[in-house]
Amino acid sequence: LGLDMEELEEIEEDAGLGNGGLGRLAACFLDSMATLGLAAYGYGIRYEYGIFNQKIRDGWQVEEADDWLRHGNPWEKARPEYMLPVHFYGRVEHSPTGAKWVDTQVVLALPYDTPVPGYMNNTVNTMRLWSARAPNDFNLRDFNVGDYIQAVLDRNLAENISRVLYPNDNFFEGKELRLKQEYFVVAATLQDIIRRFKASKFGSTDSVRTVFDSFPDQVAIQLNDTHPAMAIPELMRIFVDIEKLPWNKAWDITKRTFAYTNHTVLPEALERWPVDLVEKLLPRHLQIIYEINQRHLDHIASLFPNDVDRLRRMSLIEEGGTKRINMAHLCIVGSHAVNGVAKIHSEIVKTQVFEDFAALEPDKFQNKTNGITPRRWLLLCNPGLAELIAEKIGEDYVRDLSQLTKLHQFVDDDLFIREVAKVKQENKVKFALYLEKEYKVKINPSSMFDVHVKRIHEYKRQLMNCLHIITMYNRIRRDPATLFVPRTVIIGGKAAPGYHMAKMIIKLINAVGHVVNNDPVVGSKLKVIFLENYRVSLAEKVIPATDLSEQISTAGTEASGTGNMKFMLNGALTIGTMDGANVEMAEEAGEENLFIFGMRVEDVTELDKEGYNAQKYYDQLPELKQAIDQIKSGFFSPKEPDLFKDVVNMLFHHDRFKVFADYEAYVKCQEKVSELYLNSKAWTKMVIRNIAAAGKFSSDRTIKEYARDIWHVEPSDLKIPPPNEPRDAVEDKTPNGTAA
Repeated sequence: LGLDMEELEEIEEDAGLGNGGLGRLAACFLDSMATLGLAAYGYGIRYEYGIFNQKIRDGWQVEEADDWLRHGNPWEKARPEYMLPVHFYGRVEHSPTGAKWVDTQVVLALPYDTPVPGYMNNTVNTMRLWSARAPNDFNLRDFNVGDYIQAVLDRNLAENISRVLYPNDNFFEGKELRLKQEYFVVAATLQDIIRRFKASKFGSTDSVRTVFDSFPDQVAIQLNDTHPAMAIPELMRIFVDIEKLPWNKAWDITKRTFAYTNHTVLPEALERWPVDLVEKLLPRHLQIIYEINQRHLDHIASLFPNDVDRLRRMSLIEEGGTKRINMAHLCIVGSHAVNGVAKIHSEIVKTQVFEDFAALEPDKFQNKTNGITPRRWLLLCNPGLAELIAEKIGEDYVRDLSQLTKLHQFVDDDLFIREVAKVKQENKVKFALYLEKEYKVKINPSSMFDVHVKRIHEYKRQLMNCLHIITMYNRIRRDPATLFVPRTVIIGGKAAPGYHMAKMIIKLINAVGHVVNNDPVVGSKLKVIFLENYRVSLAEKVIPATDLSEQISTAGTEASGTGNMKFMLNGALTIGTMDGANVEMAEEAGEENLFIFGMRVEDVTELDKEGYNAQKYYDQLPELKQAIDQIKSGFFSPKEPDLFKDVVNMLFHHDRFKVFADYEAYVKCQEKVSELYLNSKAWTKMVIRNIAAAGKFSSDRTIKEYARDIWHVEPSDLKIPPPNEPRDAVEDKTPNGTAA
């Protein structure tokens, strides 16, 4: 048709239906499950408006609605024939036959299916996203001769449930609409799963009633953090109230069905729903949660008589102030497996965050280190590198990333070293052109591309990077003649709209960039770019062009991270703390092939014991003092000298993430980075060692571990014949294995 594919790809909107790592991880998992031939479904909400579009105006973040469906979405298919009712509010009636939830408000859940193709195996799975619809008699049932026009306009109230994604990453906002969203996706999905189970040969009916004994053998449900935790009381409600199973039977089946993945240890991120809100919105579910808690606490009391503090710590209900439901505790009690997402994180989960639960059932707790799909994060975004690797080791590595270890034999191959460097340089030139077009800044493509892209959060310490930029700037100005390894520092990411400090951090980075980029003394030695509206499609551009990946969270705060893995696979070197999956990356590649610096978890704990004193570092480190004084005095904001006083005040008096404590080690480590960058060949050899060690971080490996250790299903690498080839008739009737 004479159209350019790349131009077409630019036009398509991202489906930005998640916030950060957690949503992107689910997308990688769907790709891997299909590629491994697992009969798996991904369920979620079809938000009309996804994560906001970020504009930078005068250095500040401004949010715009993400109207991603404006031009339609060709990949989805509405399935009105599978529409399901979801109930809210109402009250509970008790009778000899059991509890009944009555006088509820009904919202309909309309499914939209998106195909998820496996890689070259003719498997196509389904992602099913629910959209909220008002029933046609909405607000017209009540025989009050009411206002017909108003009743129709009020349909929006029901349909608002799937209107917009809450834009918080690693932060809990206890709003009624958010709880409605969480229950909406759970209630629709469980009805769908049970409908499918009953239609299969396993849902055999005993005269009238379905026999659910085989349910956990046919169905595994993985809870992606606590957001779908209401699935536990909801499945109990279906079994006990509707299917009339005895409680103990229902509970046994429920526990064997669910498994829970924890994604964060930050206390402000843990979901703790007020009891009053749950009682209003989901009265029967609150009763069921109370019953689960009662039996749970009775069990604890029998094991630890008179230990009231243990009962308080382990309760699903937190007393004191407003009573709240601890959703993580509900997930642990209601699941047969609990996992963290990197070795260090899973250790912290076991020994600190949920230590009482792990002491009780140590075998329940596992690790499943996160991964990324090499299809999107190498083949699709970096075809040059993917092709170069295939020339050396064949194409099979795409489905078995562990084969990348074969690259070790080429680490001293001069031609291969040059080719790897050349692919990187081509990617950098291409991205430099993109930056110059979008940001009107002249980029030096031979400078080191130092990239820090992720959600803006204090724990991720973009501020520490910013202090390093100021330090480099001051060194250049102090001695313009000295050798300085040129850098283009690229920082990008969205701040939650209500997160004041994160928004100030964005403004500070832009203010510093404005001064640095316009100082003639600096010239092309140092450029600072804040990458606007960071999202998957932009990550696909910046990651292949990166030389240095910044993974600098305070040790013990980043559960895993997955961007770190994408950079490693795409030929960047990592500067990072011993946190999250960085630990395992260093283990795989050898610590000498990463730039590891700063406090370990033990050091952070030790510093907390003695008390973190930011002033001490400020007094002892002249370059840190200079940088902070410049921020404080208005050097970067001459029109508003005290613009950043909140930031400086935080750094001195309530910095939970101890930026000053790691500053010196970080700057020294950055000097080692610059030194190595001067030796292009040594740098590229280290890059090759990193790529060769990246195999563990395929989401295929992660999913195989979930399948074997938690879901108890076997991945199949059988290639299903394409639809145009006739299959063996007998084979056709064989059930497709167990559903995950």
